[in-house]
Amino acid sequence: MTQTVEYQKTQSKSSGRARTAAYAALSATSPIEPFRIERRAPRPNDVVIEILYCGVCHSDIHQARDEWGGSIFPMVPGHEIVGRVASIGSAVTKFTVGDLAGVGCMVDSCRVCKSCREGEEQYCTNPHATMTYNGRDGNGEVTYGGYSTSIVVDENYVVHIPKELDLAATAPLLCAGITTYSPLRHWNVGKGSKLGVMGLGGLGHMGLKFGHAFGAHVVQFTTSQSKVADAKTLGADEVVISSDPAQMAAHAGSFDFILDTISAPHDVAGYLNLLERDGVLCMVGAPEEPLSVPVFSLLGRRASLAGSGIGGIAQTQAMLDFCAEHGIVSDIELIPIQKINEAYVRMLRNDVKYRFVIDIESLKTDSRAR
Repeated sequence: MTQTVEYQKTQSKSSGRARTAAYAALSATSPIEPFRIERRAPRPNDVVIEILYCGVCHSDIHQARDEWGGSIFPMVPGHEIVGRVASIGSAVTKFTVGDLAGVGCMVDSCRVCKSCREGEEQYCTNPHATMTYNGRDGNGEVTYGGYSTSIVVDENYVVHIPKELDLAATAPLLCAGITTYSPLRHWNVGKGSKLGVMGLGGLGHMGLKFGHAFGAHVVQFTTSQSKVADAKTLGADEVVISSDPAQMAAHAGSFDFILDTISAPHDVAGYLNLLERDGVLCMVGAPEEPLSVPVFSLLGRRASLAGSGIGGIAQTQAMLDFCAEHGIVSDIELIPIQKINEAYVRMLRNDVKYRFVIDIESLKTDSRAR
């Protein structure tokens, strides 16, 4: 049964908490539906953001369906958030009312562990960063994401959105963008590098765009002949049909770096054979099933199989500034929130080019969520 809600923009005078319209999964088997949440009363360092757009990430599906385990319900997904600052706490110095602002995959961390001190908050070890949704904050309260009309976040975990960027198409940069940008920067992929990108979806098309912008020779891997033209339009120097053994063999032992963006179970063995000595295959997709790794493919060339998450807050800001300078955004399909369940179905059959983004205005006018 769909749960209707009453949306109140005003805060409760007694608690300072704000009732907020949202869409949530009430269980691992239920659809995403209208729901009411309460946002915390703003603290001195908090920024209150009116959400304008929220990207739809494949991890939203994984977590809403509890495919990774440990999901907390009810769950309000969404960690690719773009909006406008509606109010600020008394100690905020980095934002003013009216600023364009973004929130990615995390909204807090311990701030004292080695990773946090080095600007790698995403790898917080005390015990881990606070995720934007499906997590718990320092007070034990469940975090709710961007399928909602507003969010309250500490200013240190909010980024500025350059005014040059299209706002809706910028939303996926807060996850898909930084998830691909960060490993390419960490492993110094650029001019003189031969980069392979596995998968041409929400993550893959961003990896392809960044690799091209960094000056690498980019080879796109795909199983679909129909994606060849798109890959070249997005900046691929070459496209390899990965199901063709001859095409794969032609690139054996030649890649400095391969970015694996595939979130479904797949075979990595054939790709490891494409690495040159000291080459790296980096996982950024997150299949729910373990992968089988042929060890001799690593031993024979001192190759590395690695993984990478998102970037830290400073790197996320640097990525957005780079995107503004080079005119890079995600290719999107803008949808009303009422079509979120249809979007999930389409994502699972790869029927999107290349990222869904929710227009949150559609939630503000949803009579079931007021």
